[in-house]
Amino acid sequence: MEAVFRVDNNEVETRAHAGGPWHPGMQHGGAPSALAVWAAERIATPEPMHVARLTVDLMRPVPVAPLTISAEVVREGRKIQLCAVRLAADGVEVARASVLKIRARDVVLPDAVVGTSDGTPLDVAGPDTGRADEAGNSSKFIQGLSLRAVRGGFLQPGPGAIWFRADRPIVEGAPTSPAMRAAVAADCSNGVSSVLDITRWTFLNADLTVSFARPPVGDWILLNSQTTLGRDGAGLAISRLADVHGYFGCATQSLVVEPR
Repeated sequence: MEAVFRVDNNEVETRAHAGGPWHPGMQHGGAPSALAVWAAERIATPEPMHVARLTVDLMRPVPVAPLTISAEVVREGRKIQLCAVRLAADGVEVARASVLKIRARDVVLPDAVVGTSDGTPLDVAGPDTGRADEAGNSSKFIQGLSLRAVRGGFLQPGPGAIWFRADRPIVEGAPTSPAMRAAVAADCSNGVSSVLDITRWTFLNADLTVSFARPPVGDWILLNSQTTLGRDGAGLAISRLADVHGYFGCATQSLVVEPR
């Protein structure tokens, strides 16, 4: 399958596969979020590290158009590395990401907590027993994913639990890392836990934060999600993230809610 992006130095070719549900010329937030993780993971670390937190601020709609990307280390240490990634279109910054990496080292935990060291066990069915969710075809980007619903459904009202697998490569010639897979899925939190009719309302996310207790394993990422709306046009979509071995993290999105 053709990748979503082709990157040459700091120049990014964006393919139509990045398109989101809100406007044909605007990227799905999962595309630039995964691209930011890819850029940060390419930065060498003094010791083995893994991504512990990703925060993406969507400064403006990210267009389905050529972009420039920059990545730098903001803070370097033996235990952490903090990276800043920026995306620009026509010289205007459209997305800014902060990626925190933490040293990967085996730790001998007390007996009382050993059972929780790999995350809370799953409380929903796995992807193999999930229902194929065709509502995910709502955008070009989602069409590059496989969805298996085990509670609720994509863009169906109420909380939901859906497994996601990124089938389309994100960056040409590069593997899609577990942290990238988590970013791709996590940006769908508002769709998994939709409480509004997408034909009458928009509920775009202005940001995305993903926190990892441990690196995910495998291709499938679960979003167990719920949305809370305020009365002033704001909302919050929160997801527990899991792989087939159990829960490993969480994601939050700040939503901007308005009628179409």
